[in-house]
Amino acid sequence: MKGKADKSEPVLSPDRLLPAEGLPLRVARELYESVKDLPIISPHGHIPVEWFAQDKHFANPTDLFITPDHYVTRVLHAQGVSLSELGVGQRDFTDKQARDAFLLLGQHWFAFAGTPMRYWFEDSLVRVFGIEETFGPETAGKIYDELNEMLKAPEFSTRALANRFNMDFVSTTDDPVSDLKLHDKVNADPGFKPFVAPAFRPDKYLEPGRADWPQSVRALGESAGIDASTYVGFTEAMRRRRWYFKDHGAVLSDHSHADLRSGRLSDKEARLLFANAYAGHIDADDAARLRAHLFNDQARLAQEDGLVMTVHPSIARNYDAASYANYGADIGDDIPQRAEFVEALRPLLNEYGNNRDFHFVAFTTDETVYSRELAPLAGFYPSFYIGAPWWFIDSPDAISRYFSAVVPYAGFTKLSGFIDDTRAICSIPSRHDMNRRITASYVASLVCDRRISMDEGLSIVRYEVVTQPKRVFKIGQAQL
Repeated sequence: MKGKADKSEPVLSPDRLLPAEGLPLRVARELYESVKDLPIISPHGHIPVEWFAQDKHFANPTDLFITPDHYVTRVLHAQGVSLSELGVGQRDFTDKQARDAFLLLGQHWFAFAGTPMRYWFEDSLVRVFGIEETFGPETAGKIYDELNEMLKAPEFSTRALANRFNMDFVSTTDDPVSDLKLHDKVNADPGFKPFVAPAFRPDKYLEPGRADWPQSVRALGESAGIDASTYVGFTEAMRRRRWYFKDHGAVLSDHSHADLRSGRLSDKEARLLFANAYAGHIDADDAARLRAHLFNDQARLAQEDGLVMTVHPSIARNYDAASYANYGADIGDDIPQRAEFVEALRPLLNEYGNNRDFHFVAFTTDETVYSRELAPLAGFYPSFYIGAPWWFIDSPDAISRYFSAVVPYAGFTKLSGFIDDTRAICSIPSRHDMNRRITASYVASLVCDRRISMDEGLSIVRYEVVTQPKRVFKIGQAQL
């Protein structure tokens, strides 16, 4: 029996995140209703393709909601909960341990008040599982048991969920040496609705200061069928692998470095520094200069193959040394840093920015650069688009500030459309619905201020939800 709330009002207000009352509420309701059921376009995310290839059934609610979701685990860790208690990095996590982890989520539920994680979780309980009982310390065990029973049913496998969520396009995040056979397998299934596209993520191959960089270069060359031990061979290997990804449905390359420096070296110096790095003899300054050159090369290659270039810079990755040593990467201890785009991207944009067929999408967790740097850049360069709020600012308040900060300078046509950036599959419809509500609220404010008509407002919200992400990320009928 699915849990029901005792309160007369619904657990989820139908007007959540919409204006409080009056004309703004009525306008926002109409705008939201016009887009709430449109297909989900997800150009950037981290759902492992293995989940779809295996049609994964989650072992238990902790396996679904907690362990893979570093948005959740980081909050619990901040309350003093060990990541091992949440299943992070644990190979043999028993059923009892999984249930205990879920009880810990309930015990610390107050810590999630006001966070988007709470919003997504409560939305998932109601709209995905039909559980309307209020979650908290007293109900966590009962809700765990209900979820655990439901997860055994066929309709809660990953493919069934993606179909149910009305997903049209979803992009994974992939190593350039991947053979992409699992993507081919998934996309060959006529009963599976979404197209699952790989995304080319070459970060570690562009960081010559890494101790393992020579090994990565050799692996890249092997996957491309070429000797990549020289700068010329490496560049050709990158070209071949990018085309390989595109031939398998990729629409973008994704990049996350400490900064976005993009200055080019002379060909002679690039060859010399590459040789030094491959031999393991390069200092930090030269490694940074070579990385900037290799990053610029990715933009140059995009002029040939047409892959969209997305950047997620200025994050101190794996900040906590002990946690990284014990649990590895991507556990929630990334920390935002100050971002700089204007000078860092000057070489790249001066060379490629006026090519309107080149699409460059800049994401940030530093809200101070939205109106000062990103919106003016997007307001001039035809290639430049402003990425939606991501990671630490993927929240209702920050999304509202994003619209206010960038639309007056760049307009709606230079936004990226929403991206969910998640490895928590049940949060995907919740995140997209959240964005649609906030978009409706912002556009409603323009309608109520009589800056645009209602008909324009209806066109804008549809454009932002479906048309714009398809256009920016070059998602065509070949994929869908």
